[in-house]
Amino acid sequence: MQSGSPSTAMGKGSGVDQSAKKKARLEPPPNVQVKQEIIPHQATTGAGGGGGAMVAAEQRSRSRVDVLVSMDMSVLHCRICSHPYKPPVFRCKGGHMACGSCLARIPDKQCRKCEHGGSAFERCPALEEVVSSALIECAHDGCSSYVTYHEAGEHQSACPQAPCSCTEPGCGGFQGAPPALVAHLAAQHAMPVHRVPRASPAMLHLPAPSASATERHLVIVEDDDGAFLLTVSGRPAGITAVSAVCIRAVGPPCHAVKMWANGPPPAAALGRKVDTVLVDIVATCSAAPGAVDVEELTTLTLPRKFLVGGAAGAAKELPLNIRIDRR
Repeated sequence: MQSGSPSTAMGKGSGVDQSAKKKARLEPPPNVQVKQEIIPHQATTGAGGGGGAMVAAEQRSRSRVDVLVSMDMSVLHCRICSHPYKPPVFRCKGGHMACGSCLARIPDKQCRKCEHGGSAFERCPALEEVVSSALIECAHDGCSSYVTYHEAGEHQSACPQAPCSCTEPGCGGFQGAPPALVAHLAAQHAMPVHRVPRASPAMLHLPAPSASATERHLVIVEDDDGAFLLTVSGRPAGITAVSAVCIRAVGPPCHAVKMWANGPPPAAALGRKVDTVLVDIVATCSAAPGAVDVEELTTLTLPRKFLVGGAAGAAKELPLNIRIDRR
């Protein structure tokens, strides 16, 4: 992601390369005062509106009318701390502005910039209206969200399309949105890909790894944006452990994963039911799923008898049932 650009192009309608243009759209607000501009390329009012950078509401008491503006981004930043303004915003009688956080740190709440001092701060509804209405488009490819400017940093860190990293040994540090990372892992690292229906059980037939070996698989949820890295680990005494990590930037967990396996049918004379081992988890999210410590995850742990096959030298496999639901 680029930073420090003096001008940020926000429209979608121009012929400029979209991936390059998107990278400049949603930068974390700078900690220093840097003059920047948000320049729209396409109007949203009237017929054929396409998209833009900043959206301002004329009056909340009237029907909303969206307009595009080009403005110095420093107007949206506190002159004291350089962070984006967010309500409440304050103004002294001399016209000096302060955000709520900075004002809270001033013992007597008096402006220090006024010539003779002693100027009290009051709420500034006009600027609060501006900072509450200023929207900016997410810079991540594949995300079409517009977010309030002062919430841009929070959105960027939790955006489902935020770049994720490949941590496979020998990889050159590939980064991309979750779908791009899945494609990279499948093509460059030969990870098997399994597609499962959303909110319905599916059966996966996974090769059983030997003791101390690890196999990784990719699971794609159809009609959903969910992608998962499934790790199947061989352990001593023929035990197999299975864990799942959601491939996305760290944010609120958004998928529940249920995995289970059925043991061999018991002898009829025993009158017992088939043994079933099941885990029902809220999937951990990670932008570097391959780097997550499997020992810290809830795993489906299965004894040897849950593996099938292996006759005449054939490799054993694990019939794994899985169901993934959006929370």
